[in-house]
Amino acid sequence: MAAQRFRILAVTAVLLLTAAACTSSVDRRLVDGAVEEITESPFYTLPSPVPSGQPGDIIRTERLSSAPDGSIGWRVLYHTTDVTGAHIVASGVIVAPDAPAPAGGRTVVGWGHPTTGAAVKCAPSNGIDPFDLIEGLRALLTAGYVVAATDFPGMGVQGPNSYLIGQSEGNGVLDAVRAAQNMPETGTTVTNDVLLWGHSQGGHAVLFAAQDAPSYAPELHLRGVAVAAPAADLGTLFDDDIPDASGVTIGSYAFAAYQSVYAATIPGLSLDSILTPEGAAATPGMAQLCLFGQHTTIHADALALVGHYTRNDPATTQPWADLLTQNTPGASPLGVPLFVAQGATDTLVLPNATQQFVAQECAKGEHVSFQLYPDTGHGLIALKAVPAVTSFFTDVINGAPPASTC
Repeated sequence: MAAQRFRILAVTAVLLLTAAACTSSVDRRLVDGAVEEITESPFYTLPSPVPSGQPGDIIRTERLSSAPDGSIGWRVLYHTTDVTGAHIVASGVIVAPDAPAPAGGRTVVGWGHPTTGAAVKCAPSNGIDPFDLIEGLRALLTAGYVVAATDFPGMGVQGPNSYLIGQSEGNGVLDAVRAAQNMPETGTTVTNDVLLWGHSQGGHAVLFAAQDAPSYAPELHLRGVAVAAPAADLGTLFDDDIPDASGVTIGSYAFAAYQSVYAATIPGLSLDSILTPEGAAATPGMAQLCLFGQHTTIHADALALVGHYTRNDPATTQPWADLLTQNTPGASPLGVPLFVAQGATDTLVLPNATQQFVAQECAKGEHVSFQLYPDTGHGLIALKAVPAVTSFFTDVINGAPPASTC
């Protein structure tokens, strides 16, 4: 109750200051977002029983007044499925231009967000600005696209964890696209054209969405995929990152997710087989912390484990090694143009790892456009790549993708 009273007082203060001092779009969105954050909890509470539906069917929508100027935004709950085939519910946001849709309808961009955490409370859609982490949103709206941004299953709405579980993430992306197409207000009902765009964990998600789309969502007409610093090889990612606090954090999210989702059906799957006693004890608690709002706590926990988090390499220890391979994209062809952006000074997803992924895709005969950005780290690569991504999307929609750099 005390925390709730503090938030109400804070919002009241913002409202008064805003009314007295300014009327800018940013202030309007912050005020609206603060009000929405206070009243959002009931939205994520599922009805009992949950109504039946097919993947992509909408359970609930809520109009968001904090959407960027020139757009209409909704918070949504929709049906999807996870890696086990179970029907579950996911949440996210859908944003569309507020102008009348063109005669040919609007293309949907399915967005995969970078890591914010893995717990229910870490969902991007339930923050004070649910649109903040959609990198390139304004450019995409200006270009006339509808953006469908899943939280990923298990975030926002209670459900099975999906952190770096490729099929669960990918299904969540594709079914958010279907949800957008099921909303007449978005202007997407005329066309099934779809584009996918993701950063880091979100790059991992949209690569799985792309490779699984022909079998999982054959009615969608996927035209192109763009990724920035994707988690494209999980074994390499953990080998590269575990020696520092960021790697321990990512490991805690992933190992806890795999343990919770796969342990019931895979004998011998145990945190103790790859983690030290201290690491195994700390991982479940760390996995409940978010990168935003709880960064100081999780960073301190991770830093304390650097150098003695793992006891065995998960990339070479069974059954973990098979799970990492299973959840590494690339098992099925994409068959559509792919744009890959990478920062040259990225210390999380290393340039060599992304270049190796690009080389593998080229060797399979995929159409790949790769761009390396100098003096750019992991946090800024998606924003730096936005102009190139929107240009790439325009070209593939027009049937003239840029030349492959393979």
